[in-house]
Amino acid sequence: MAIRQGKILIVDDNEDILFTLKMLLRPRVESITTCSDPKEINRLVSRNQYDVILLDMNFTADAVSGKEGFYWLERILEISPETVVILITAYSDTEKAVRAIKAGATDFIPKPWQNEKMLATVLSALELSFSRSEVRTLKAQKSALTTATEPETEVIGESVAMQNVFRTLEKLKDTDANILLQGENGTGKDLIAYTLHKQSGRGKEPFIPIDLGSIPHELFESELFGHEKGAFTDADKSKSGRIEIASGGTLFLNEIGNLPLMAQSKLLTVIEQRKINRIGSTQEIPIDIRLISATNTDLHAAVQEGYFRQDLLYRINTIEITIPPLRERGNDVTLLARHFLQRYCQKYKKEIDGFSDEADQLLKQYNWPGNVRELQHVIERAVILSETRQLQYDDFMLRLPVSNSQDKEGKFNLEELEKNTIQEVLRHCSGNMTQAAGLLGITRTSLYRRLEKYGL
Repeated sequence: MAIRQGKILIVDDNEDILFTLKMLLRPRVESITTCSDPKEINRLVSRNQYDVILLDMNFTADAVSGKEGFYWLERILEISPETVVILITAYSDTEKAVRAIKAGATDFIPKPWQNEKMLATVLSALELSFSRSEVRTLKAQKSALTTATEPETEVIGESVAMQNVFRTLEKLKDTDANILLQGENGTGKDLIAYTLHKQSGRGKEPFIPIDLGSIPHELFESELFGHEKGAFTDADKSKSGRIEIASGGTLFLNEIGNLPLMAQSKLLTVIEQRKINRIGSTQEIPIDIRLISATNTDLHAAVQEGYFRQDLLYRINTIEITIPPLRERGNDVTLLARHFLQRYCQKYKKEIDGFSDEADQLLKQYNWPGNVRELQHVIERAVILSETRQLQYDDFMLRLPVSNSQDKEGKFNLEELEKNTIQEVLRHCSGNMTQAAGLLGITRTSLYRRLEKYGL
């Protein structure tokens, strides 16, 4: 079994000791730096990241008191608090070494040492250093992922459909039950998941999402379960999976219907046993997560077709919540539109008071196939391009569906009338945009938007 690599610094004013230790440790570690002058410690530790430092307690300036060892131990830990320091001391200095351990050293080796004891101590110190590094990395990953995924908005809605959802969320805030969120794309399943997390007892712990619809199939297991260095080609370092990072908090699996059958089996085992194995490792890592899943597909139909495991479906949907599409939320369209208008006016430093009557009617009558996400995008685009104090009908670039009767009687369709009028005026003006806009009583910008809208 290969020994893990590491970088070591040895500080001792005895050149023979430096040489002996270097020869002893060189076959077992990645690199060794030796230093005979402790005054070089500040420079070396500031510029390099050492996994373990072997530090003599007494130097030529003071060969017996150990004060220099205490001094340089303090300097090392000031520069690099997580560094593992092993003291090298004479037998008579054992009491001082114990004091130094209380001051932050990890271990000590007496002179003269036994080679087996020295190797065992150094290798144990390396493992401690690696563990500390993994913990720091895991904390950083948790912090970065949680910060990056905090939503910009909150769940908003006054409709009966959304009030039913809110009542269900209230009942779930004190539980750790696994939740399955169902709904069309863009309905806000990610916001509901985050709300469930913040209202729970895990609200101060990490919320770790993973969009299973955007991950290549060959990377699913690595993303979820992590891997060890060398587990597969290009695995040049160990990596914690999202499940491990989420431990203590909430794991949100968006578009869980995309999870391959092989990964479904492993996820089921994790849910049941509450522990994971990284790819390439036999070591079991205990985990403690609250699982929230989301999908826009019919998982029950997927079970019948053999694409989704029935036992996994039972595990992930202790409670099932359906998020209604925007077209079924009544006046929530207006409520959300005004919320997004206020946000993007602040973001882009625009002064827009609201919506014209025609624009307001358009927002209410449009079907919103992309749901809240589409509405948000439409409002942001309109705010950026608007030149008036109110958003106008033609700011939105939306087209209402035409009924069969209107298809038959196109002359009664306002959009067809507008399109035909613009075409006629452009022909009359020989394509002169300024003149055409003047005849139509609109700005050149509005005319260009209408041309884009109708594909002219």
